[in-house]
Parts: sequence; structure tokens; C-alpha cells
Amino acid sequence: MNWLIALMSLPVAATLGAGLWLTFRPRRMPTAWLKGGVLANLVLFGLGLAGVMLLGVQEVMAAEPAAGAGVEITLGKGLALLGIGLPTGLAAIAAALALGPIGSASLAVIAEKPEMFGRTLVYMGLAEGIAIYGLVMSILMLGKL
Repeated sequence: MNWLIALMSLPVAATLGAGLWLTFRPRRMPTAWLKGGVLANLVLFGLGLAGVMLLGVQEVMAAEPAAGAGVEITLGKGLALLGIGLPTGLAAIAAALALGPIGSASLAVIAEKPEMFGRTLVYMGLAEGIAIYGLVMSILMLGKL
């Protein structure tokens, strides 16, 4: 398991090192191999993450149950909890996708007409409402569990 954590840490350290090198010596580093390095970092990190997930599940399944654990989570309850979390996650992603263009357009409008600030806040609030609806749905479904 430790080698998988090292496998995941290596791309992060390499990315940080490349970023520091480019920060302090921007013209001395050849950028031709930068695309391959980023791809290699993503592949190594993905492999490490998949390995940690797979081996982590095996270690949890092989571990002895904690003494006095009164609540057992069945497969159905686990899937229900995942289904409850999906609306919040997907709604947050949708709100982020909506807020990007709205936020940039709002900044452009405010730069030209500062008196439009209130209206732009309303539009951003409407887009943020998507995430709140997802959170409310998850809370309501959690109450039914």
C-alpha cells in the first residue's frame, strides 16, 4: 500500500518541481516535453488512485469488525446513501458550469456600468440556487432513509 501512495506522490512532487523551475527560470526549461510530462503525471496519479481504491477496499474487507459496532450498512443502504449524495454533487457541478459564464459576463457589465451590480447578483443567485435545490433534495431523501 505504501508503494501506491508513493506512486501518487511522485507526480504531485514532479508537477510542483516543474512549476517551481518554470517560476524561477522560465526560459531555461524546454517546453517540448512538458505535454508528455503532464500526461505521464496524470497516468501515474490515476494508476495510483485506482490502486489505492482497489487495495483499500480489500484491506477494509479483510479488517476485523470493530467491537460494539451496532449499525451494519448493507449493500442496499450503501447504494441508497450514494444515491442520496448524487443530487448534491451533480447540482454543485451544474451550478459551477452555470456560474462560470454568468460571473464573467457580470464582471464585464460591472466594469462598464457599475449601477448594474444588483442585477448581476440576482443572476448569480439564480444559478447558485441549482446547488441549493440539490442539497435540499439530498436532505429530504436522507430523512426518508
